[in-house]
Amino acid sequence: MIDRRKFLTTVALGTASAAFLSACGQSSSSGQAGTADKPVTITYTWWGNDDRAERTRKAIALFESKNPDIKVNGNFSDFAGYWQKRATEAAGGGLPDVMQWDLSYLRDYGQRNQLLDLGTVKINTDAFEKSLLPSGQIRGKTYGIPTSTNAFAVYYDPAKLASLGIAEPDGSWNYKEFNAFLAEVGAKGNGTLFGGTDYTGIWWNFNIWLRQNNIKAFTDEGKLGFSKDDLKKWWNLTADLRGTGAIVGEDKATQLLPKSPFGSNVTATEVTWDNFMAGYLADSGAKELKLVPVPSDDQDNLGLFLKPSMLMVASAKTKYKDAAARFIDFMVNDPEVGQIFKTSRGVPASKTQRDGTTFEGTDKLVVDYEKSIEKYLKDAPEPPIVGFGTLESTFKRVTQDLNYGKLTVDGAVDAWFKEAEDLIKQNA
Repeated sequence: MIDRRKFLTTVALGTASAAFLSACGQSSSSGQAGTADKPVTITYTWWGNDDRAERTRKAIALFESKNPDIKVNGNFSDFAGYWQKRATEAAGGGLPDVMQWDLSYLRDYGQRNQLLDLGTVKINTDAFEKSLLPSGQIRGKTYGIPTSTNAFAVYYDPAKLASLGIAEPDGSWNYKEFNAFLAEVGAKGNGTLFGGTDYTGIWWNFNIWLRQNNIKAFTDEGKLGFSKDDLKKWWNLTADLRGTGAIVGEDKATQLLPKSPFGSNVTATEVTWDNFMAGYLADSGAKELKLVPVPSDDQDNLGLFLKPSMLMVASAKTKYKDAAARFIDFMVNDPEVGQIFKTSRGVPASKTQRDGTTFEGTDKLVVDYEKSIEKYLKDAPEPPIVGFGTLESTFKRVTQDLNYGKLTVDGAVDAWFKEAEDLIKQNA
């Protein structure tokens, strides 16, 4: 799961509770209703492993016990296969009624009117942070409701730092200080322990840097909101670290796959999403890992936001809008569902669900980190442009070529911009 990232979301108007909707059993918007004797059946699909499947089936059984007029037929697949199936279904006009969703694909399907505008049904979003909601909206319509959130952070292994005689960071650092920290680890690690990976190769970290500089990644028209000079500045941030012990080389990182360098105990830090904690602990065998905020040259603006780690959406062609809305409301708000999933989907996005869930151990570390950065959080960005998944992959690949020495920074910028501009033209 660690090698699969992505995500985002937001929400609909309407204050009627799920309990009220359950009592009504129908809505004038669809006219479709079931009874306990003759329930309607909706389909629900998600990606994940067997653990997520077991948790999801428990949640479905709980929903059906509380909503006897609705049956839910569920199925799942791995992440790659999931999107292949959705593309085939969309082409044939047969998407499932309700789906687990990822931010990277929200605009692709929402803009093409394949997802239901959740503002037309009743889902209670009172318990959601308002800063989270814009991420699920496209051109004034809400297509996704977040199940959970994650935020960017710097992971570090305190035991590794102690072994090198390096003080633990508190996260109040700028980029120059962060680079010096990585270089110190690399120098004292003497070829066996690196400071980290090249953090400029992560699209979402670049997005945060743009926000720190008050630059939008994408315009409202679906164009790039930043210039070649902006990207050049970003990739030049680690220019002096490449090829040194400060950041691990791409050749070595590739040899460690499918584990990350951090999970393989080759680096002392990693910059990524906070909900990878459990995976990193399992991979590394570390007794303890800690989280601090990412660097920023403006300590009043860390550029941080809560990103939906996944969303709930519905098909625009569902015959059972009310049933779909009640199921979504239940999956994102019900406290018992929170107890089932804990932080396996990320930190529950709904305060109602969060407050009804007991967090311990690894789960508590992630929840506590997100609480610690609350004052820095700003509105989540809108869903990325159509075809974003391709651009994100290219961003990583081009940075790898930089580290291999195959490209200069100027060449890398030109290569990425060409692909981005071609893709935007194709989807205009």
